[in-house]
Amino acid sequence: MKNTDIPLSLYVHWPWCVQKCPYCDFNSHTQHPELVNDYATALIQDWQRQYASLAHGRRISSIFFGGGTPSLAPPEVIARIIEQVLTTAGVTADVEITLEANPGTVDAHHFSGYYGAGVNRLSLGVQSFDDVLLTKIGRIHSGQQALAAIQLAKQVGFSRINIDLMTGLPSQTSAQALADVTQAIDLAPEHLSLYQLTLEPNTPFFSRPPADLPDDDAADDIQLAVHEAVQAAGYAQYEVSAWARSPSSRSRHNLNYWQFGDYLAIGAGAHGKITQTDGTVLRYHQHKSPKGYIHALQDSSGLAHLQQQSIAEADLPFEFLLNALRLKDGVDSALFTHRTGLPLSALA
Repeated sequence: MKNTDIPLSLYVHWPWCVQKCPYCDFNSHTQHPELVNDYATALIQDWQRQYASLAHGRRISSIFFGGGTPSLAPPEVIARIIEQVLTTAGVTADVEITLEANPGTVDAHHFSGYYGAGVNRLSLGVQSFDDVLLTKIGRIHSGQQALAAIQLAKQVGFSRINIDLMTGLPSQTSAQALADVTQAIDLAPEHLSLYQLTLEPNTPFFSRPPADLPDDDAADDIQLAVHEAVQAAGYAQYEVSAWARSPSSRSRHNLNYWQFGDYLAIGAGAHGKITQTDGTVLRYHQHKSPKGYIHALQDSSGLAHLQQQSIAEADLPFEFLLNALRLKDGVDSALFTHRTGLPLSALA
């Protein structure tokens, strides 16, 4: 196994939101504008140190700005990070650069700035176009703002757009879920991500579930109806929650995760996975607190800020399958050996 043959991605975490959604268990915090400049500097320092120590000259095949709410980041910060990647590592010819955006935090200036910086794919966290349902799940945008954001993104020049939608919302009916999907389909995005609301531990919804959540049978019926509508509209499911108009519309960054590729990860709470030159697979994660992350980068000249752990050879089959089995069509058996260095018999 040669680690240089494994695709390498970069995940960049923007940890702030306008407010925390009650169902969200991601590492996100109420925004602190006074930390933005120091955080941006820490991201650049982190990238430079990780690339020099872990990437060994490999090019980047995809970049994903996640959160939190990356659309709160000033366009010049996004541009600075992309420029650092281009000048330090370079990228593959078909590099995909995705930015997650909340419809309530974007305007023409932001979209134009991101597009000009090199972002070529947007993932819009719409969740629903129904204002009542949006309020129930704590979203800050309205259905009209979501429509306007999608139209604005197209006007700026974005052709690769993903729309996130959720089902199983409080009091949601099949008719409401189908109305959301129909509205999304009418907007003709290249990609749809369809999630069922999950009550994650350590969230307000987990400790105090809404009283009007659909029961399991109703939630399954809603999901089935939505899937049938999306399939009838020409989208093909290729992963548990992911639907694309064509193979070229699939999320390359997420596919790299699911196919057990490598990815560097910068930002508070970010998780990375890298195959080293000797074939050892290393996982690591960052300090979750934005302030703690900034201070760790300021106090460390190397990678001491990373909390690292090598994956034991005996655990590699499980790690591989945990990702690959999310894909509807599975993966070629040869990929197992290519990404783990183990014979296929190790799965027995």
